[in-house]
Amino acid sequence: MKLTFRVAIVAAFVLLPAATSASEVNIYSSRQPELIAPLLDAFSEETGIRTRVLNLSNGLVERLKAEGRNSPADVVLTVDIGRLIALKDAGVTQAVESAVIKANIPAQFRDTENNWFGLTMRARVVYASRERVTQNSITYAELAEPKWAERICTRSGQHPYNIALFASIIANEGEEAAEQWLRGLKANLARSPSGNDRAQAQGIFSGECDLAIGYTYYVGLMRTNAKNPEQQEWEASMKVLFPDANERGTHVNISGMAMAAHAPNPEEALALMEFLSSVRAQEIYAQSVYEYPLTPGAKPSELVSSMGELKPDPLPLETIADLRNTASRLVDKVGFND
Repeated sequence: MKLTFRVAIVAAFVLLPAATSASEVNIYSSRQPELIAPLLDAFSEETGIRTRVLNLSNGLVERLKAEGRNSPADVVLTVDIGRLIALKDAGVTQAVESAVIKANIPAQFRDTENNWFGLTMRARVVYASRERVTQNSITYAELAEPKWAERICTRSGQHPYNIALFASIIANEGEEAAEQWLRGLKANLARSPSGNDRAQAQGIFSGECDLAIGYTYYVGLMRTNAKNPEQQEWEASMKVLFPDANERGTHVNISGMAMAAHAPNPEEALALMEFLSSVRAQEIYAQSVYEYPLTPGAKPSELVSSMGELKPDPLPLETIADLRNTASRLVDKVGFND
């Protein structure tokens, strides 16, 4: 019999039951419950360990710090390298020594001190109008060229997704070159940065812009969105270009996991983390969230594969994390969001 229990709390901060058993693991997650449900079902089927989930779209670090040693959290799931680093810096995670995880997750996508590990990968790509953009390749540098004046849309320059991209530009090109690139990109914007990545696809559909910066996984979410069929139209109006595919590679970010600092069920937590790094789990997860698996041998979904081949920038994500503050400062310096 399948034993899986979940609690999904969006607004109210209600504690999970403090009592735990040797056959369960408590998960704090910033990912939508339906995205991780297939993964946790498979884990329970394979191990007999129950899962309890508290969904926290915001305030994950603050919640863990407030609970301290009384926290019922065993494993934390979240997205973006900046958020994973924030968990470690806040002291709410602990180092995990696992030969299994190290063998499954490439060093580029895990903490050198083993406090966090990547699970899936998303690429920061260019959405391009199928109707108005004829070229099928592009570089990040090209986004700052005058030929794209008033033709590009993007979300806020201070959003963590863009900060990570800008930090990768600094790491690869240097701060001075990155500043000039940001000025050129700003000059090419069709409108003030706003909305999420789907809103940028809508801008292409409406003709407000010809190019947009967005993540690959939003393509899958829009293409399969039967509840909001207009988003399927947005997605159909654009194609995906992988910047620098023939050079250093496309900037990528991750979803990831960490063991909570005061995990009451560390053995069960480790079992879950090792399972999440396995080929089977990686393929289930990648199918659910339209992202790329990290474990060698695990395959992306057919939908993700249809976007094109991804060559990731080999830059260690810790390097990007170290440059986030510099990227944020440059965004303000050039008045990117003005």
